[in-house]
Amino acid sequence: MFPARSSSKRKSFGGPISTEPRINDRIRVPEVRLVGPNGEQVGIVSIGDALKLAQESDLDLVEVAATARPPVCKLMDYGKFKYESAMKAREARRNQAHTIIKEIKLRPKIDPHDYETKKGHVVRFLKAGDKVKVTIMFRGREQSRPELGFRLLQRLAEDVTELGFVESQPKQDGRNMIMVIGPHKKKAEAKAEKAAAKVQRGENPAMENSAAE
Repeated sequence: MFPARSSSKRKSFGGPISTEPRINDRIRVPEVRLVGPNGEQVGIVSIGDALKLAQESDLDLVEVAATARPPVCKLMDYGKFKYESAMKAREARRNQAHTIIKEIKLRPKIDPHDYETKKGHVVRFLKAGDKVKVTIMFRGREQSRPELGFRLLQRLAEDVTELGFVESQPKQDGRNMIMVIGPHKKKAEAKAEKAAAKVQRGENPAMENSAAE
């Protein structure tokens, strides 16, 4: 039996791969294709000249296309660029909202009052930026009259056309017929409009959110 090697003698190879672009002196190539701070094409210059231009402009030389031949570098304020990119990513995460699919169930021979009630639910969901799955439930002999369900779904789609669009056309699924209506407005836009309306009415949307939680 051979004695086990001490873990202290084991060598660690490699490390985390950096996703940061190379900047300034870290760019180790003889020449680069240089782009000015406003996007203007300077052309192919030596790395020395590119670094000199960056220093004279009080900017950084940033490698933006490492696999190009020669690599493409741009003159920019890298610190400011990183800060603005981080802020944009943070804002995108803050405004991100997942679309929820709501469901409404109807009967082919629904009476006018119930139809208006169900349509009101669909309108409310679409205004909130949610998708709506509309299901027509057939029973007994109704299954032999699929055109009743199709006409009802068409009517509903036309009634809410200003708020949504037919994302998935009506299709038969066993005893049911299903259609999906998508909202014209995104979830984040709907939430922003709702918050703005509450502010105009003198309400505090933050208080409502905390109460809901």
